[in-house]
Amino acid sequence: MIERTFIKKNMNRMEMEDYLTKKLDRAGFSHLEIIKTPLVTRIVLHVAKPGMAIGKSGATIKQLTEIMGTKYKIDNPQIEIQELKDQRLDAKVQVEKMASMIEKGFQWRSVAFRTVKDAVDAGAQGVELVVKGKLSGKGGRKRKQRIAHGYLKKIGEQAKMVDFAKAAAYPKAGAIGLRLKIVHPGIVFPDKVDVNKVIKDLKNVEKEIKEQAEKKAETAKKVIEDLDKDAQNAEREKLTEEDKSEENKKAKEKLHNILEKEMNENKGKAKVEEKEFEKKAETKKEKTKDEKK
Repeated sequence: MIERTFIKKNMNRMEMEDYLTKKLDRAGFSHLEIIKTPLVTRIVLHVAKPGMAIGKSGATIKQLTEIMGTKYKIDNPQIEIQELKDQRLDAKVQVEKMASMIEKGFQWRSVAFRTVKDAVDAGAQGVELVVKGKLSGKGGRKRKQRIAHGYLKKIGEQAKMVDFAKAAAYPKAGAIGLRLKIVHPGIVFPDKVDVNKVIKDLKNVEKEIKEQAEKKAETAKKVIEDLDKDAQNAEREKLTEEDKSEENKKAKEKLHNILEKEMNENKGKAKVEEKEFEKKAETKKEKTKDEKK
């Protein structure tokens, strides 16, 4: 069954998270991300104190990579450590911190109100802390105390957008359960969206798109006009070059005709001179013959 494979993967992930919370307790482990690539499987660990998670010369990371590959059967694991932007807005880190402080002997009331105040100062839209158990000390009955501030979603699909974590502290008087919910500053719930504002924004976006399209059309027209002008100038240059070539041809033809005429005239003159020379030669021959007689 395909469902079993998904259940197995999720169970494996939960076991990994439990192991990492115990192993990286001092580092303030929050959550992990598993990113599969063709070569390696990246495991991104979000912690409050990266130095404690890395260890001396990376010994903790090496140990974790070996355990991820052998115990949890992850192909080519590669662990990356990422520091939390603001640990005051991380529910899991704050709950674990509260549990450890209560176990050390601090009063739950001061710890609880301080945690809520820190989250609100960090910019949280809403915070809810429920403390339940032996709150009145030894001999007292268990009771529940709720501390809330701001806006919070509890049911429906929107409840998944709320950061939730729980933990348990075990002081001498008795067990105390902690449940913390934090709405981060950047979260926008669907029911908080103003429809009229969204429509106005869409209209403004459409106007901007139309203006950009008109500007692009104008620039395209200018480019086409410039190209047409360039083409016309090129045609004119070609025509002028053709005209010049025709004029040169005509001039060459004229020169050729003039030269031919001169050649013909010179030939005619040469023939006349030859005839005159022949006549003179004949007359000389006749004179010499007469003198000999």
